[in-house]
Amino acid sequence: MLYLLAEWMHFPGLANLIRYQSFRAGAALITAMIIGLVIGPRFINMLRVRQGKGQPIREDGPASHLAKRGTPTMGGLMILISLVLSMLLWMDLTNPFVWACLAVTVGFGVIGFMDDYDKVTKYSHKGVPGRVRLAMEFVVAGIAAWIIVSQISTNLYVPFMSGRYIPLGPLYYVFAAVVIVGAGNAVNLTDGLDGLATMPVIIAAGTFAIIAYLAGRIDYAHYLGIPHVPRAGELAILCAGIMGAGLAFLWFNAPPAAVFMGDTGSLALGGALGTIAVAAHHEIVLAIVGGLFVMEAVSVIIQVFVYKRTGRRVFLMAPIHHHFEKLGWAESTVVIRFWIVSIILAIIGLSTLKLR
Repeated sequence: MLYLLAEWMHFPGLANLIRYQSFRAGAALITAMIIGLVIGPRFINMLRVRQGKGQPIREDGPASHLAKRGTPTMGGLMILISLVLSMLLWMDLTNPFVWACLAVTVGFGVIGFMDDYDKVTKYSHKGVPGRVRLAMEFVVAGIAAWIIVSQISTNLYVPFMSGRYIPLGPLYYVFAAVVIVGAGNAVNLTDGLDGLATMPVIIAAGTFAIIAYLAGRIDYAHYLGIPHVPRAGELAILCAGIMGAGLAFLWFNAPPAAVFMGDTGSLALGGALGTIAVAAHHEIVLAIVGGLFVMEAVSVIIQVFVYKRTGRRVFLMAPIHHHFEKLGWAESTVVIRFWIVSIILAIIGLSTLKLR
């Protein structure tokens, strides 16, 4: 909104700063963080009053989690409000990538809200049936994929190998939707401990802010041997907004958490990361940078697959962060060590950029 206004005025005086993506990225981060910190206390009190018992706690989970009873969920609404307002204020609203990301962020947030609301009102872990939720997610992701593919090629680029790609053709629409839905659900599965998902999302967003900016510059993209995606640099502003909104939420989610993100926030943030990765043509790099999310999702898939066929459990409890808790690791130990893993994976992901 401010970009279009400044452009209409021909960027007079200090408004000329709005022309630069780096300035708007910093502004988006600060804006999202301030909004989140300001609305946080009252928002949490409102959720606590309305929800009463808060998020249901699994009886078969680690014993330490029982002390979290009564903690309100749906804190992801704070993230959505601060992030979306920041996006609308600082991003170029004529950019199709912005609307694809906005559609997924809000759409997945609404789906997550429906799931959280069902759990809270029925005080049950079941929520919206899995197949129904996945169907809705694929509809939203399909729309975003259609918007994005109208702006980019249908090639799947291979990291660490300059100029190498796999032409997917029409299959790319399906692939893009799977990446977006997979990212949303992987982050959702990771969100099981105080701060566990928030910081890795912030780290991944920071990493993709760099990637999106470089991919949007033809000179840098050519030098680094990565696909050039015109107008992808605008996504760096969205990444900065995710970082700001995430930092504000982490202020209240730090142990002992005053509020939980819930599916409202985790699905939205994961879906946003997936959409950014597709738009920037760095889908495989997302699997590296977000390797922690992949590990959490794979642990659930393995656990369910093996248990249904043998009746035995591979892990003491899935997702895998609960497995380590069952082994005796303190919650804070699991969280901090997983953060370290995320930092290492982000560095590996960035190493794909320097190919000469």
